[in-house]
Amino acid sequence: MSETSDKIRKLFKAGDDIRDAGLKEPEDVEKYRDIRYGTEDPMQVMDVYRPAGREGLLPVIVSVHGGGWVYGDKERYRFYCMDLARRGFVVVNFSYRLAPEHKFPAPLEDTNLVFEWMAEHGKAYSMDLDRVFAVGDSAGGNILSLYLAACTNASFKEKWEKECRLQIQDSISVRAAALNCGVYKIENDMGGDTPALMEDYLPGKGTEEELDMISSISHITGNYPPVFLMTSSGDFTQSQALAMAECLMERKVPFLFRFYDNEAHDLKHVFHVDMKCPQAEICNDETCRFFIEILNRR
Repeated sequence: MSETSDKIRKLFKAGDDIRDAGLKEPEDVEKYRDIRYGTEDPMQVMDVYRPAGREGLLPVIVSVHGGGWVYGDKERYRFYCMDLARRGFVVVNFSYRLAPEHKFPAPLEDTNLVFEWMAEHGKAYSMDLDRVFAVGDSAGGNILSLYLAACTNASFKEKWEKECRLQIQDSISVRAAALNCGVYKIENDMGGDTPALMEDYLPGKGTEEELDMISSISHITGNYPPVFLMTSSGDFTQSQALAMAECLMERKVPFLFRFYDNEAHDLKHVFHVDMKCPQAEICNDETCRFFIEILNRR
């Protein structure tokens, strides 16, 4: 493992430990834990949450966690995902294989496997597979935005299936997505830890072709699903959200842009997963409201 990945794992874990200290899981959410969706690795496991006492099929949210492509799992996102479930959704919270132990396209393969699992088993968990949404933040925003591009851009899908040997499922369509503090355009001169992370994440350590391959804004078409696009005052990926907004406008993809702030202090990167943050509740309310409005348009 590189020094950068090791540093990020320690740093992010310390921050998450502070963020989640003292939180308790809500009792009004049913939890189905440690469901295997793949057979190759212990990380290919997920939880399913649904609001307790709700009958019939419910709309679904699939969550793709962040962590710089090298850190994170479903346990770190359980409070956030259970909070979404309380708003009336079945929520799929999954871990995926991480770099540097597992190179690209491992997270995309795992995301695809989750949707394949849902197509086969989702109704047993009261999932309405005609009303599926997805959320992703930070590196998870990159993974999700890229996966949706592969699902909605025929030529890009063909390239994926040929070069990455990944057969993109087509039985479930995502009706809309929330991209929160994500990364959508990756270049060699980005600075910070990104170049070192790309060396750990990409098989060729970040060739121009690889960086274009994983830059989702290079592959978005007008077929892309509607987007709830969010950033915040203390988010170091602000410029990425602006670039995505410009791309969505150019492609005529409907989207809602939200910028969140706090008068007392800047809101951090991925503040919305902090259940102690008042602005997180506002953001997550608005995200779910956006999803419901998408359903009501049709």
